[in-house]
Parts: sequence; structure tokens; C-alpha cells
Amino acid sequence: MDTTALGVLLGRYSLGPKHLGEPGPDDAALQVMLLAALRAPDHGGLVPFRFAIIRGAQRLAFADLLERAAVELGKAEAAAALDRERALRAPVTLAVLARIDLGHPLAPGHEQWMAVGGAVTHLLTAAHALGYGGKMLSGSKVRSPNVVAAFCAPGETLVGWISLGTPLRAASPGHTKRVPDGLMADWAGPDASG
Repeated sequence: MDTTALGVLLGRYSLGPKHLGEPGPDDAALQVMLLAALRAPDHGGLVPFRFAIIRGAQRLAFADLLERAAVELGKAEAAAALDRERALRAPVTLAVLARIDLGHPLAPGHEQWMAVGGAVTHLLTAAHALGYGGKMLSGSKVRSPNVVAAFCAPGETLVGWISLGTPLRAASPGHTKRVPDGLMADWAGPDASG
């Protein structure tokens, strides 16, 4: 792995729970990831997010919760059991919780949401720099009332989960990103937009 700052950034890729193994990040590594998350742009310094760590024995309770939610959402038992299995795979999972203040006088809601996204990105990039793999996951379960109640304080939104662990495989060639045409272009001025 290219350990320069740009090399780490350009080399980061998502790796799902089935490709993550022990060891997961310890408290010291999680602290570094959190410090990186706090470096994301954040208008007003609101820190409109927090993370809940799921590891050790809590993984079983998390798996039970997601399996029940899957059944409540109408999934067949086999599919719900697969959700349970996925929840147990990653050594460490972080629930991502947003705390958006839509009435804030300085930072509008969209800026706060960008801060949440930036924090997740920085955290995952720091994980990669430390030698861990990870992936942000969400899905319909983030809207399950029982799952939301298990994670969220009043005024919070469950965004999803970050799975973290030691990569069990290297990046595949499909992880290489091609810059799509038109992704960045010179602005033509106010009269040209439409």
C-alpha cells in the first residue's frame, strides 16, 4: 500500500463484512479514526454526528436486532437469517448517528448532512491508512422503529453502520475508479445554466 497521504486516499476501497476478519480495530485505532472524522468540514463546529461501537458480545444482540427487523419488514426467514449472519461477520461495527439541527441559524441542514458524510469518509480513510478494511452499509433496517429505538436518542437519525476489520482480500480491479465524462468542467457563467 502506498502510505503517502494521497496514496492512502486514492487507494481506499470499500470492503464488506464477508471480507473482513479479526483483528478488528482496538480502542487506540478507533480513537485515531474518530479524530480523523472530526477533521471533516463542519460549518459552525456542530459535530452533527456520533458513533456507537458494536463489538464483542454486543455483536450477538445486534445480530438478533437486525434479524427481528428483517422479519418485521417482511423478509423470509432464510433472508432474515442471512442478515443475522452478516451482522456477526465484522469484528467491529459502528452505528452512524446524525444529529441535524434544522433550525440552526448558521449552518443549514444540508451543510450538517455534508459534515456527517465527510466524517464517515474521513473515518473510513483513516481505517484504511491503519491497515483495516471497512464499508458503510444501510438499507431498510435503518428505518425500522425497533432498530432506531435501540440506537437513537431523541432528535437523532440512524444513518447506517460501518463494518470494520482486517481485510481478508485485496482490492479487486473493479475498485479502480474511472473519472466519468463531465464530472468536472469549467463553469460557463450564470446565463449558461439551465
